Amino acid sequence: MNSKLKNDQTDFLFDAILSLKNKEDCYRFFEDLCTSAELKAMSQRLVVAKMLTEKKVYTEIVKETGASTATISRVKRALFDNDTYGYTLVLDRIPKEDK
Repeated sequence: MNSKLKNDQTDFLFDAILSLKNKEDCYRFFEDLCTSAELKAMSQRLVVAKMLTEKKVYTEIVKETGASTATISRVKRALFDNDTYGYTLVLDRIPKEDK
């Protein structure tokens, strides 16, 4: 875990996210919390991670998501070279029909 991120404010944010009950709650909260661009960027990175786990190539990922190769590289490093396994954790928990 990145100790630079861990603090009371981040804990409060994560507690707030964990309190959300459904997608409608998520839409309502994240619309207030994030700009459209921030939410789209986070969503895009998660889709890139999913596609990388499916062994998709960069050109296919760029074409489908519009992500830059720099973004794809960053996600790839987080996905395969970090010991946090955050993307893997989430992707493994998303029901197959939602992927």
